[in-house]
Amino acid sequence: MYPYHNKIKQRIKNNELIKFEYVNKYKKISPCLLLYFNTEPYIRPIRAHRFKEYEPILNALSL
Repeated sequence: MYPYHNKIKQRIKNNELIKFEYVNKYKKISPCLLLYFNTEPYIRPIRAHRFKEYEPILNALSL
């Protein structure tokens, strides 16, 4: 299985994250946290049950 969230966290740690935003709906994910990166894949969606896991990481960043 692809380590989706581990890979995303590593990309954040590598300063690849450009910005993030919460949206009501992205494709079939509602609500959704969208993470934008400067390398491919450029957009990674995060489902609501993972928000609490990402909030401390994102709050610590200065974007």
